Amino acid sequence: MKPANSFIEADPAVEAELDRLPAMTIADLRKRYRELFRTEPPKAFGPDLLRRSIAQTIQEKAYGGLPLPIRRLLAQMVKTACAKPAGRLELPQRIKPGSELVRTWNRKTYRVTVMANGFVHGGKTYASLSVIAFAITGTKWNGPRFFGLRSARQEVTDGK
Repeated sequence: MKPANSFIEADPAVEAELDRLPAMTIADLRKRYRELFRTEPPKAFGPDLLRRSIAQTIQEKAYGGLPLPIRRLLAQMVKTACAKPAGRLELPQRIKPGSELVRTWNRKTYRVTVMANGFVHGGKTYASLSVIAFAITGTKWNGPRFFGLRSARQEVTDGK
């Protein structure tokens, strides 16, 4: 197994331990789980889940875990799912710089380029999509909604 981030050089000791996992007995896997987690493994965990849990933890300790913003996003998603078990989860969209947003309004097509520091429309840089939506329509709009990045339903569930 290789680290997820290709910029991190693999640690031979970590790689060797990961390579040993497939050959380990369930008793050995449970022992290793107890060493890493300082608790008994869940009874429902078979060899496959034990191996995956152990491998994940070994790699996190060696190469680092998820960044804090991602952990916060996951925690928020769990909170939302617990509050509305039958509800729909929508991930916040992150638009990569260089992406182009296209919107037709009153039979005219408008193109906005996403930049690292804002949005470019008509050769001018804007700080937000809402300002561009106002420039196009003359009325106040939620910019992400105007450009189809957010549904009206999502705004209601987000409390906006």
